[in-house]
Amino acid sequence: MKILLTGHSGMVGQNILEHHKAQNYTFLTPKSTTLNLEHKLEVEAYIEAHKPDLVIHAAGMVGGIQANIAHPVDFLIKNLDMGKHIIMAAKKHKIKSLINLSSSCMYPRLAQNPLKESEILKGELEPTNEGYALAKIVTTRLCEYIVKESPTYNYKTVIPCNLYGRYDKFSPKHSHMIPAVIKKIHDAKTRKDKEVEIWGDGQARREFMYAEDLADFIFYTIEHLEKLPQNLNVGLGSDWTINEYYQTIADVVGYKGVFKHDLTKPVGMKQKLIDNEKLTAFGWKARTSLKEGIEKTYAYYKNAILND
Repeated sequence: MKILLTGHSGMVGQNILEHHKAQNYTFLTPKSTTLNLEHKLEVEAYIEAHKPDLVIHAAGMVGGIQANIAHPVDFLIKNLDMGKHIIMAAKKHKIKSLINLSSSCMYPRLAQNPLKESEILKGELEPTNEGYALAKIVTTRLCEYIVKESPTYNYKTVIPCNLYGRYDKFSPKHSHMIPAVIKKIHDAKTRKDKEVEIWGDGQARREFMYAEDLADFIFYTIEHLEKLPQNLNVGLGSDWTINEYYQTIADVVGYKGVFKHDLTKPVGMKQKLIDNEKLTAFGWKARTSLKEGIEKTYAYYKNAILND
């Protein structure tokens, strides 16, 4: 099988390519200089020339709460253009199978947890990442509409919970919580700081899955694409408080200081836990514990980032 993987240089893409089952497939991994997903005609020409059997759309502009607040236009337009161009080009050239990676941030901010796939567009979005969420909602609905109009097309959307792991971004301005906190606490230990700041009261709850587990799910999905639901949450079905994440990371890093809460800072949704009932029925489960995942991610940070 020939698979076009967009976003191959990102965290999800690199974990897919390094999975032991990747050798069973031929992956097309064009660089952005070869395939700019924001250019419609360029995307159509690439699909027509290479005719993949399957498209996995994992590309996107991603970032944490600070980046989303600072650049809502880019998070909306860039992700929307990339998504619609690759999906419509695949349809135009009759590529029958496509896996669209979306995000749990597209669920309404006041939706009842755990978040079910049926809750999409049932309420107001979280303002701090609304642009990104809107783009993901459109591409998710687009896949639904294509399948509705043409049932021979197998265009499905995967909705992962928050991710972290090897190949993550560790810049405070552009990263998600876990890599940002790993860097923050490592730096605090190095400087021998006595305290580390946490935004808000630390009681907001989040669900983070190790990215290598998502890669494992992708290969399971490739083998069972026909029975994959139209939209499927992929996560752990359990969550932790921000305070618990900070403490676990501090334990792994070996930081002995205390935490100070800044109640003036935004914290986003109070909870974001996905419902994994359909995932369980699909027959897949994540394997990596939180501590094990953070240990692996911290090892990657020290070996690949600090020593780069």
